[in-house]
Amino acid sequence: MKKINRWLVKLLQALIRALKRKEREYTPKTQVKGRTALKKPTEVKGVNLLIIRDTFTKESTIGKLFINGESFCDTLENPYINNERNISCIPVGSYKVRLRLPRESATRDYLHLLVQDVPNRDWILFHRGNTAKDTSGCILVGNGREHNVVENSRLAMDLLIKEILNLGGENINLIIKNK
Repeated sequence: MKKINRWLVKLLQALIRALKRKEREYTPKTQVKGRTALKKPTEVKGVNLLIIRDTFTKESTIGKLFINGESFCDTLENPYINNERNISCIPVGSYKVRLRLPRESATRDYLHLLVQDVPNRDWILFHRGNTAKDTSGCILVGNGREHNVVENSRLAMDLLIKEILNLGGENINLIIKNK
C-alpha cells in the first residue's frame, strides 16, 4: 500500500510539473489578488464545483462551471432525455466527484474526473471534447462557447485539473442546477 501511495504522489507531482511547464503564466483563481481572498490549498476544506446550465438545444446543454464560487469555464453536455444512458445529461442534483487516473481508463490518457453515485448511470466523467458527439452522457469543459460547441477543451481540462490539485484534490463536491 505504501508503494502505491508513493507512486500516486510521484504521479501527481509529475503532472503538476508538466502543467507548470505548459501554463507558466496561469495563476489559479484562488490566488489572484483583488478577485478573491488569497488561499493556500491547506486552507480550503474541499472543492465545490457548481454547474449552472443556461443554454438548452436539441443537440446540447451548455453551462458555466464555478469552482468555490468563482466562474471557471464553460461546460457542454448532451440534452436531457429522461436520464437515459449514453444520450442524456445527468439530472440536476448533488454528487461526489473524484480524480480518476489515466491507468483506470481504457479511453482517457490524462487525469480526469469521475462523477459518483449518479442514479441509474455509471462512468460519468469530466473530460475533453467540443461537441455533444464527443460525449456519451459525460461533461465536457471548454474555454469559450458557441452554438452547441465549447472551445479550447484540452486547455480547459488541464487548467481544471491543475486548479483542483491546487485546492487539495480531495473532497470534491458537484452541484448541478438549471437556470
